[in-house]
This record gives sequence, C-alpha cells and structure tokens, in this order.
Amino acid sequence: MTFDPGYGETPLDPDDADALTAEARAVVGDPPLRAAIFELEQAIEQAVALDLINAVLRGELGVDDLLTPGFVFDLHARLYGAVWTWAGRPRVRLLSIGVDPAQVQVDLHATLDNLAYRWANTSDWDARQLGIAVHAELVRIHPFVDGNGRATRLIGDLIYLAAQGSESPPTVYDWSIDKRTYIDLLRVFDQNRDPIPLGEFVPVIVIE
Repeated sequence: MTFDPGYGETPLDPDDADALTAEARAVVGDPPLRAAIFELEQAIEQAVALDLINAVLRGELGVDDLLTPGFVFDLHARLYGAVWTWAGRPRVRLLSIGVDPAQVQVDLHATLDNLAYRWANTSDWDARQLGIAVHAELVRIHPFVDGNGRATRLIGDLIYLAAQGSESPPTVYDWSIDKRTYIDLLRVFDQNRDPIPLGEFVPVIVIE
C-alpha cells in the first residue's frame, strides 16, 4: 500500500486516538501517526494470518470451525485487539454500508449457518466460490467498526483453504485486484447472492 503525500505524517483524529489501547500508544508514540498505526496493524495481521493458515493446513481448523460468529469475532480481536479498544466487538453505529447495527449479530449467525448448511448438503459451489461467498456476505453485513476489509479477506482465504481439503497445491486468493470492478461485483452479489462472477474475477495464488 502506498500513502498519499503527507499521509504518513498525519495524526489520527482525536476520536480515533481515544480508541487506541495503552499498548499501542506506547509503541507508536504521541501524537499517534496514521502510518505508524498502519504498520503496526500490518505486522500483527501477517503474524495472525500465518498462524491461522498453518492451523488450517494442519487440519486443526475446518470449514465448520470457521463458519461461526465466535470465530469471526475472535479473528477480529486477534487482528486488532492490541491496537484498538473496539476490536472483536460487533458494530453499534449506523454506517452507509452494512446492515442495521441491531441486526449484525442475528444476520451474521443466520448467514453463517446457511452457508455451512449449503456447503455440507449441496454441490452448488466449489471451494473457491464458497470462500468468495463467505467474504462477500461478511462485507454485506459489515460486522465491525473498522477493519472489515482485512478481516473478511482473511476469513475468505481461510474458508477457501479449508474447503480445498487435500487438494494440492493449497491456494488462497490474490486480493491485488481492481477495486472499482471488485466493488461493482460485490453489488451484483448483494442482488443475486451468486458468488461465481466475483469468484472468477479474484485470482488465486499458490501458498509457498
């Protein structure tokens, strides 16, 4: 990721700074700068992703384990708990994207149950399409205050990886894609719940 000129030296807004944990403040200093926060989040994300991907590859986490609200909120807490006080908590604020905050937990539970049932009882989707469907549904719900993009992409990767079973070589999604087309295809998914167009658009890469 590249920053706009001056972004790295831009302090956090006061409201955002108030949501930082004491641990994060000790690491990034005062005033906390956006670039420093981003770098801290990236380091944590890489460690968490590696740990969870290895757990899936070892067979310790399967599709059923991943398709639960508890795992979704726990993953978000692992990604952001050292940085933000709102980590791992459902969104309570109305945004321009996502379901009504009062429906976040209900919708999340029903959606994950439906996806798990469909995967176990139909042959509609392959592993690649299931992971994309989970990712797109989580984007639609937008369960968190922030960090929805990174969290839902990682969950999509984990689902895809777990659903591949013993297929070789193991692959995950390559999220280095055109953002405008991606958003357009997410809107299409919201209308028809068909993950195939988005799944065909997002390429995959082999895990080294």
